[in-house]
Amino acid sequence: MIDSVLNLLFRCAHRRLTRPVTPVSKAGVPHGGTYVVCLDCGKQFSYDLKAMRIGKAIDHSHDASVVPPGLPVPRKARLKYALWAAVPLAFVAGALAKPRRRAEPSPEDKPPAGPGKRNS
Repeated sequence: MIDSVLNLLFRCAHRRLTRPVTPVSKAGVPHGGTYVVCLDCGKQFSYDLKAMRIGKAIDHSHDASVVPPGLPVPRKARLKYALWAAVPLAFVAGALAKPRRRAEPSPEDKPPAGPGKRNS
């Protein structure tokens, strides 16, 4: 329900697509239809090679997919995202931990000097 509402509001335009892919067996015989994949949302679409047109969306399957679903994210990528998220937090923490300087009093705010003492 929520997914369909979000798709209505923020739908992917499917402008960035892979080249047409036709799964081939080890013997070189095609098995399955030709498809393209949207690089932004990962949705797969059937592809007509004769008309060179994108067809309807197809279900993800292990047999006909570029990247299998549920593939774990490499550890380096997670670490990189964590470091990028930590940089702004470090700046904020440093700004809050830094002691604030008091404004030096102006010469008018200083008490008057007594006899024999100078204002400096």
